[in-house]
Amino acid sequence: MSERDLVGYGRCPPHPRWPGQARVAVQFVLNIEEGAESCILNGDAQSEAYLHELPGRPSRTGERDLSVEGMYEYGSRVGVWRILDMFSIRGLPLTAFAVGRALELNPEIGRALQSAGHEVAGHGYRWLDYHDVPEDEERHHIRLTIEVIERFCGKRPVGWYTGRVSENTRRLLREEGGFLYTSDAYNDDLPYWLSGSPALLVLPYSLVNNDARYLLPNSFSCGEDFFQTLKDAFDLLWEEGARCPKMMNIGLHGRISGHPARAMALARFLDYVQAHEAVWICRREDIARHWITEHPF
Repeated sequence: MSERDLVGYGRCPPHPRWPGQARVAVQFVLNIEEGAESCILNGDAQSEAYLHELPGRPSRTGERDLSVEGMYEYGSRVGVWRILDMFSIRGLPLTAFAVGRALELNPEIGRALQSAGHEVAGHGYRWLDYHDVPEDEERHHIRLTIEVIERFCGKRPVGWYTGRVSENTRRLLREEGGFLYTSDAYNDDLPYWLSGSPALLVLPYSLVNNDARYLLPNSFSCGEDFFQTLKDAFDLLWEEGARCPKMMNIGLHGRISGHPARAMALARFLDYVQAHEAVWICRREDIARHWITEHPF
């Protein structure tokens, strides 16, 4: 238990001194995963069983699940473009958590992210659980992902989020070097440092302010549920920000929020946030660089 930190900043979190005296830093993540999920065409033993429109549907061993494949394909064919258009119309930035294999299969997404000035962070080479992946293979996947992002987005990633990590992930990121931050944590509303060689900045992510909850049992049933959750989170953080500003993370997926029935909730929230003053809407890289300057290790 000595390896865990249950105290954090406690009652005295540092003032982040966000740019423009912002009361809250709002950061949107668009996950690019489609095509990198489990599929025998990717050399896997079974079809994907996680985060699609049929929760509880078992994977199919040794054969394709065309229905599930189609649900994922909606994200890369349609949903991602609808979400990127929403951000483009409003002139807003985001960070993409991009899986290497997904970019290889649809490089136009990478080029669109680059031309719009969005940040592209690493999200593993495959969209799978790295818990049982051998260390050497995970190390290779990190390097592959870096190469793919550089090739299709024109810039090496400075951030990382595996999602379903192994016990080796953080150590392997330190060994690789070149990263400003990791986001494989859900334990704070502010960035914090992990000591070690080298020290590692953590920008926590959120699975609460996340459209993945549409696909979980007994969770969001419609866009209004998602909008109200985001609105409540933003309202409290904006109110607290008069005394101690924090950051708000929002997770999106093309195959989820990219559907018309859900996209309107995202559009309403973007407009709601933009109607407030003293809000910094930014990329994760921007937060990391700001924190490194204002609160160095």
